[in-house]
Amino acid sequence: MTSPVAPKPRLGIGMVGYAFMGAVHSQGWRTAARVFDLPSEPHLAAICGRDARAVRAAADKMGWGSSVTDWRALIARSDIDLVDICTPGNSHAEIAIAALDAGKHVLCEKPLANTVEEAEAMAAAAARNPGQITMVGFNYRRTPALTAARAMIESGRLGALRHLRLTYLQDWLVDPDFPLTWRLRRESAGSGALGDLGSHIIDLAQYLAGEPLAGVAALTETFVPERPVPAGTSASGITSGAGERGLVTVDDAALFTGRFPSGALASFEATRFASGRKNALRLEINGALGSLAFDLERLNELHFYDGTAPSAEAGFRRILVTEPDHPYLAGWWPPGHGLGYEHTFVHQARDLIEAVAVGVQPAPSFADGLQVQRALAAVEESASKDSVYTPVCLDEA
Repeated sequence: MTSPVAPKPRLGIGMVGYAFMGAVHSQGWRTAARVFDLPSEPHLAAICGRDARAVRAAADKMGWGSSVTDWRALIARSDIDLVDICTPGNSHAEIAIAALDAGKHVLCEKPLANTVEEAEAMAAAAARNPGQITMVGFNYRRTPALTAARAMIESGRLGALRHLRLTYLQDWLVDPDFPLTWRLRRESAGSGALGDLGSHIIDLAQYLAGEPLAGVAALTETFVPERPVPAGTSASGITSGAGERGLVTVDDAALFTGRFPSGALASFEATRFASGRKNALRLEINGALGSLAFDLERLNELHFYDGTAPSAEAGFRRILVTEPDHPYLAGWWPPGHGLGYEHTFVHQARDLIEAVAVGVQPAPSFADGLQVQRALAAVEESASKDSVYTPVCLDEA
């Protein structure tokens, strides 16, 4: 007789926030154990939001066991082991620090905070609670093609890195009458395209280069300084009248260069004003022995130039990242079948669950998130120097 299989331990998840990021994080938690053989079973215990009716509807739609309207009550629950923060940046620090001090593991959406001071406080809370696992939601690290690119760079296929070029282009703010959402207000978002998109490409540059940026020089611009205030609210939180417009207090676009301690140079562009570009995160890395190129809008492909090959055979070749020996792919479909954006969140959930099980801090941790926050602050400092393209050195972590 076959012995019964012992049930896996549960990892209780509590999530704060239920909009776009809440939806994709929920997909990740729901799916991870159905694809990968995990050491514990994620249990979607509770989801939190301020609007009781809306958060209850979100719980029903996204598979959460219960809903609450107070994140402090969520953290206090004994059935929750890990708190997943999917709120605007101005609430990250308070929630994360409280959760860590309550003995919970924490996953926090990027960027880690709105300021370096908040990020430092979060990293300090993680350091004084070494038994708790922390992770920042830089999900693009977990695109199989980019994980494969990191492995190729680490193995020396590109040789010493010389140049990294990264752009993240979107177009959802091109219309000057797009409403003044929370992402366009400094008090809630911290920064604009810089924090929303630039944080991703800073993290990827540091992840792929294997070292932190040492300095940056930057320009930022706000192309549309005022936008319509959504009905029923105002920029100051007061009920608005028809036609009221409020100030945009963040950047619309950021351009900056950077240098690494190794001597490699980097260039970055983040904008939400690139007409026709929907989610165009692109990068190219040039090394002494070869180059790699990637485009998120073709996320199952990696292009590799082998500079050691005979000149008669020179040229970029496409690597189709769909095979079981590529990162993460063994758990998914038969060879040749590609993945999509949402799968990066499944991989994020898998890696975090495994880290919790063995008690090892994963990457990117809160310390990694703090490094990105320092880079964002250095970009803003450089851009503020009276429109002069001024280099700023990053403080050592």
